[in-house]
Amino acid sequence: MHPFSITKVAHTRDALNAGRSGGRYIAGGTTLVDLMRETVERPRTLVDITDLPLRGITVTGRGGLRIGALVRMAEAAAHPRVRTTFPVVSQALELSASAQLRNMATIGGNIMQRTRCTYFRDVTAACNKREPGSGCAAREGINRTHAILGASDSCVATHPSDVAVAFAALEARVLLLGPDGTERSVDFADFLLRPGITPHHEQDLRSGELITAVEIPAHPRPFKSGYLKVRDRQSYEFALTSAAVALHVRGGVVREAKVAAGGVGTVPWKLPAVERQLIGERPSDALWAKAAEHAADGARPLEHNRFKVELLKRTVERQLRIVGGSR
Repeated sequence: MHPFSITKVAHTRDALNAGRSGGRYIAGGTTLVDLMRETVERPRTLVDITDLPLRGITVTGRGGLRIGALVRMAEAAAHPRVRTTFPVVSQALELSASAQLRNMATIGGNIMQRTRCTYFRDVTAACNKREPGSGCAAREGINRTHAILGASDSCVATHPSDVAVAFAALEARVLLLGPDGTERSVDFADFLLRPGITPHHEQDLRSGELITAVEIPAHPRPFKSGYLKVRDRQSYEFALTSAAVALHVRGGVVREAKVAAGGVGTVPWKLPAVERQLIGERPSDALWAKAAEHAADGARPLEHNRFKVELLKRTVERQLRIVGGSR
């Protein structure tokens, strides 16, 4: 680990001033500290923001939710309003990491976490995300856990967050505050960036900006949702595939469908083709299977992760059946 300084702030203004000067924000530190130990990240200054007033969970107009950036994962998962209104978020959080990590890690830090690609974390390996222009060792290496959707010639790493998949499905927004006091709101689907030719640019985040909250819009009731995670083992493991599903069924017909997948994309992957197949149809096993066939549309598997194409379809079908049921 390289030398660094750390500053603790109690006011948002002080945090933004430090961010303007190049300081890196840190709260739970469960990802950044690991990367610093491995010398993947080498910040000179850390800004401890744990005392900022960003830990509330509030109801917005018509029943949406605003989750503060410093709300701990465990707090958000256990919050009664989150559990009853958007269980997909609670379930995604509870299937993430270990209980100890969920007690420390924050919502803002979770969506900012970087890939678990082993080549990214091995400073001797070629990685355009870590060192632009160096190449992508994963493309010709062991790529069983890598992306089949949204990849480029420059990067095939997946985004590791579970709750980000739920946020993407629910079409949440990320609320930001700039060093000059300017507030900004970014659609979650646009906040996390696909790699393209610049995989080192991972978020739509301007210099010194601070994430203040994630806001989930209101959805019509009844609105059933849930999260399914498929992995090599049942605890403390990242997804091979996952599915976040939310459905509004009224009068025996699917009126609204929100579906996203994890473990398969360079970012949490929204599945609009699946959603379109569902709207206006009556729930049935046949419908879930038909819609899930579109889950891997556009997939470009690599040598070792071709199994993810079929696994993704089965994961989405299973979760549609769990959430939507059938007659």
